[in-house]
Amino acid sequence: MNRPAPGDSNGAGHHGNTAGRNNVELRQIEAFLAVAEELHFGRAAHRLRMAQSPLSQTVKKLEKSLGTDLFERNTRAVSLTTAGFAFLPHARKILEELDLARRAATADAGEVYGRLSIGFSGALNHKTLPPLTRALRSSYPHLDLTLSGGLLTQDALDQLRNGSLDLSFIGLPVDAPSLATRRIAVEPLGAAVPEDHPLAGRPQIALADLAADGFVTMPAAQGSTLREAVFSACTAAGFRPRVVQEVSDPYMALSLVAGGVGVSLVPDSMAGIMPGGTVFIALSGAAPLLASGIAWNPALISPALKLALELADSVLPTPPR
Repeated sequence: MNRPAPGDSNGAGHHGNTAGRNNVELRQIEAFLAVAEELHFGRAAHRLRMAQSPLSQTVKKLEKSLGTDLFERNTRAVSLTTAGFAFLPHARKILEELDLARRAATADAGEVYGRLSIGFSGALNHKTLPPLTRALRSSYPHLDLTLSGGLLTQDALDQLRNGSLDLSFIGLPVDAPSLATRRIAVEPLGAAVPEDHPLAGRPQIALADLAADGFVTMPAAQGSTLREAVFSACTAAGFRPRVVQEVSDPYMALSLVAGGVGVSLVPDSMAGIMPGGTVFIALSGAAPLLASGIAWNPALISPALKLALELADSVLPTPPR
């Protein structure tokens, strides 16, 4: 049992080399958040309906408990230190989880409370994301659902590993042995070309017909499965694509195609949402395929994620091979 340090009424004592780093109280986190968001002790004290001096002492006790300064203070301004910036999202999450726990504890029988964060790439998921989110909203209206868009596959995998995401839509296959994945779609790729392209009026073209064109692709550094599929398909067609522009957003890539920057390959599910000035053309022969799926971290399965995976089995069934 820790003995209180002299002069420390909160009982945060010394233990080996971790002096003063034992007890962090909820009121200290609330005080930190108020100052961090107001960046002014006076306004933060008014917001918390307390005097400024006790607020300052509460923040100092928190800093002592953590063993680091959270704020830079001078006579004119208050700002967060590097440690303060690092602590901020965790402090918010603590209060959010407490609020969620309070609501769950007072919920009626059968009501489901929880938090679920889902990642997706953007336009590539315009047919797979909505069925799942609609089912979640309908079945579990009290579930706090956060959607994070604009993620390419490698970004999504990293966030699943560190717990920033619970579930994500990704391209397949992936090399991620610590994560679980399930296939939800397999689509043929087709060509996206500007409407004034010489081939724009054809019902079908061979991929080799685009060998002389510049390609708009996803960035190589971000681990895009679509980019890998494009390069693999072009290599099989006898050429290496000449990349003229890289862009993370698949729909922005199509906008660049519309602007005459280059051509691109996209899943045929995007044929119905092509921007003006862009034409989708099917590829002849055995068109290259793009597989997509969902991924999650089996080491971090929450009750909310378990429910989401059960719903996904229903609304996003595994397609036949």
